[in-house]
Amino acid sequence: MKENTIATPPSQRITVIDALRGFALLGVILMHMLDHFGFTTANISGVSSPSAWDTIIQWFTNMMIRGKFISIFSFLFGLSFYIQMERASKKGIDFRGRFLWRMLLLFVIGLIGTSFTYVDILVIYAVFGTVLVFLYPLKNWLLLLLVCLLLIGVPNWFIIGFDNIRFDNIIDEQPAVAFSLDAMLQPVENSTLERSSFLQSAKENLTVKTQEKLKYQFIQSNTGYMILALFILGFIVGRLRFFEQVHIRKKKNIRLFLLFLLSTFLILLSIKLMPKVPSGLYRVGAEQEEVPITTLIISALSTISTVTFSGTLATGFISLYQVAGIRRYLNLLTPYGRMGLSNYEMQNVIGSILFSAWGLGTIFGSKGAAVLFVLGLIIYSLQVVVSGQWMKNFLYGPLEWLWRSGTYLKWQPFKKKPQH
Repeated sequence: MKENTIATPPSQRITVIDALRGFALLGVILMHMLDHFGFTTANISGVSSPSAWDTIIQWFTNMMIRGKFISIFSFLFGLSFYIQMERASKKGIDFRGRFLWRMLLLFVIGLIGTSFTYVDILVIYAVFGTVLVFLYPLKNWLLLLLVCLLLIGVPNWFIIGFDNIRFDNIIDEQPAVAFSLDAMLQPVENSTLERSSFLQSAKENLTVKTQEKLKYQFIQSNTGYMILALFILGFIVGRLRFFEQVHIRKKKNIRLFLLFLLSTFLILLSIKLMPKVPSGLYRVGAEQEEVPITTLIISALSTISTVTFSGTLATGFISLYQVAGIRRYLNLLTPYGRMGLSNYEMQNVIGSILFSAWGLGTIFGSKGAAVLFVLGLIIYSLQVVVSGQWMKNFLYGPLEWLWRSGTYLKWQPFKKKPQH
């Protein structure tokens, strides 16, 4: 059957997915705000010692937000892949070729986003989306096996080299530090905030800083492989039609939430009971001669705990969404989630303006964690309001519309038709 060249307008959307995506982007902006969107503040005058509130906020975001919300966002990307492929399949369309073209367009969007701030993750999403197309024919059990191998850090084993993995306890006289995925997920800071133009900053982001980011995510940590695992998990959950039945399985959702919560607690407890990793050896893949097996075990447990903690947050949100009195408020996030691409990139543009050397970095770079946390909430709230008004008049967010039009090489309907 010939492929349609004009996509149908969105219909029969599962609104909890959009609301969950909007919820995920709340954590993304809050964490990026506290990380100054990757721009350094080391040499900014006027930076005061952190207050008690700054310390509390920093602890809260590191424990509850860092790495967790971007994991939900990544999971939902894999789910969206399944939804697009399934809907096309029902029309007798093989969407794989079109989806590959769609990922190329996302790659370009990601490059533009990276020119503002190198913490933009869409380039990696585009590459992993391409990988999903080739994994599409595999059975669920094979996909789950691949997920497990990625989460326990098998790629890192090959990077380190099996001959460099030590199976005995290493006693180091230096102060030992506990391995933490939260520490691993902190972005690499720019080396200076000296005055520069946007073009100079963009060049550095697209070259040096992107190389550092990729080295960190795929060599010095398991972060990049975790994202791919979450893509695949989202695809598997889509195949299992979890979200299509979510409204009729309220008790099962709560049990799933409790299971994720218990699993997270047990994994974190196991990490606490593990031997301390000597300082200077906890960075997987760093330039070093040998790595203790304990490091790799704690790395795997930390990665898995991030996924289970993300599952706790997601299933908790889903369970609350099934309560009618709460759903009416959570649905305020639905338009925000439907414009997820536009809002994500707008976050990055705003963040680069606030913290870059070519923007207002000398002003906002000196603010403490508490102030930046509140500012992040304000920006997010304004985006929620704007998204709600926008979706009353338009079928898609602006970037979603451009991406969709580019996907089908034909301008798509944009404005909603007035109802009479």
